[in-house]
Amino acid sequence: MTHNLIDACRQLRLSGLAGSLDLRVQEATSHQLPHVQFLELLLQDELNVRAQRQLERRKKTAGFRDLKPLEDFDWNFNPSIKRSQIFDLATGQFIRQHRDILLLGPPGVGKSFLAQALGHAAIRAGFQVLYCSIFDLVRELQADQSPVEAQRTLTRYLKPDLLCIDDFGMKHFPPKSAEALLELVVRRHQNRSTLLTSNRPIEEWGQLLGDVPAATAILDRFLQQAEIISITGRSYRLRQAQPATATAETKAAQPEKKSADKSEKKR
Repeated sequence: MTHNLIDACRQLRLSGLAGSLDLRVQEATSHQLPHVQFLELLLQDELNVRAQRQLERRKKTAGFRDLKPLEDFDWNFNPSIKRSQIFDLATGQFIRQHRDILLLGPPGVGKSFLAQALGHAAIRAGFQVLYCSIFDLVRELQADQSPVEAQRTLTRYLKPDLLCIDDFGMKHFPPKSAEALLELVVRRHQNRSTLLTSNRPIEEWGQLLGDVPAATAILDRFLQQAEIISITGRSYRLRQAQPATATAETKAAQPEKKSADKSEKKR
């Protein structure tokens, strides 16, 4: 009978239920579970499996570059970051309110880590997320495409509940980049949330984009309901390189020390 039930589950695409059926039957027999409770456990197993698969699909679709959970962030390394503020954002309330986030700070202080960690938290909260570099975004929006393909590309960036745009300000943009970004910002404004990281002050955005009026229009909309988080401090990425550098310097000094010891013995 159990074998027939498993076959039926597979035909109905209830793989989560099929995978736990034997265990649940043994549990129901040994504990004399009521039929309703037995059925509830089976259905919950199926729901859990589907939820996990959906989470994995959303993580893959998001396109994170180096996904790490927020719990792995080294808060002691950079005291300028307010842990309570970041964890409040991780609840996803700003996404429900269609507000935006701007992470400002020099390279290496943890902006990309936090952007992807907040994106991961949003996925776990049930939101659709897309992560991209500003350079990939501009290149796709400016690609030579048919009207149908161009609309499909734009829709890809308009659809997510949270769009994480990383690396703004790393270098100057190609001509007419501001026009493409402006359309994206205008159409997402107050409809979807956008998280942007930048290592350049907002006063320099016009120069970077090569279009001061368009940059002003972008900032006017983006900053209307944006939460600006300024991060200062040392490079987060170089925190692990420092011990390695110190080790290399120590090894380099050892031959000199041995040579000095030999000279001392000869004397």
